[in-house]
Amino acid sequence: MANLKDIKRKIGSVKNTQKTTRAMKLVSTAKLMKAKLAAEQSQAYAVKINDVLSDISHKINKYRVGGIKSRFFDINDNPKVVDIIFVTADKGLCGGFNIQTIKAVNSLLDEYKSKKAKVRLRAIGKKGIGYFNFKGVELYDQKVGISSAPDTKIASEIINESINDFLDGKTDRVILVHNGYKNMISQELKVNTIVPVKTFDPPKDISTSMMEVEPEDNMEILEELLKMYFEYNMYYSLIDSLAAEHSARMQAMDNATNNANERVQELTLEYNKARQGAITTELIEIISGVEAQK
Repeated sequence: MANLKDIKRKIGSVKNTQKTTRAMKLVSTAKLMKAKLAAEQSQAYAVKINDVLSDISHKINKYRVGGIKSRFFDINDNPKVVDIIFVTADKGLCGGFNIQTIKAVNSLLDEYKSKKAKVRLRAIGKKGIGYFNFKGVELYDQKVGISSAPDTKIASEIINESINDFLDGKTDRVILVHNGYKNMISQELKVNTIVPVKTFDPPKDISTSMMEVEPEDNMEILEELLKMYFEYNMYYSLIDSLAAEHSARMQAMDNATNNANERVQELTLEYNKARQGAITTELIEIISGVEAQK
């Protein structure tokens, strides 16, 4: 029979854990509301930049002799060197949030290794850095303290390092991987090829009447727009990842709180059974003693 004191101690320990997980859930919920709003606003801006970029690049390809002459738009089906920038959290206790990104990066590593391409990993976030360091995988660059506090200036510096290497011919492709916010209870893995930029027809609802440019200016406008496109996509990935991290942690802490509650109920039942058994044993001993004295 289990010791009553031990069971009572376990119940107290689980209840203390339950208080912690409940508090962490409330904190994550509050942070999620703020991060969610920032992610939604950033997404609207990022989508609009993509739409405008599509429209201008489409026009240049259509009306400019020879189309766009820029390395940014040179599609290379057999890249020799690939930059993969991936975002994970600096903290844990958020379920499978980080492992989804790590699995995607591992899949890309296998894919490009099979094609004999060199992959340079640029890691953002302690969890991803810790995983690949433990596995003995070389990281070309690593940054911490950014995924938990996104900053436009730092985001620009990160992406510009990769873009400059691409323009210098050191790399042939730049891919951005992060686990993004989908809704309050789920996340969505996002793998985006930043460069080369694919040109495609703009959305039909884009009005082109306000987007006419002079031939001698169109490449300058495109280059400036590309700069905004790269930088803001990097910043958006950090904001989106942070919102997803909070939603994942909120869900994980909610599950942990519920599991703790179930465990308390199980231990309470076990305690009551043990207590009842102890009382029964004492009664039997008393009755046996009385009977023995007759």
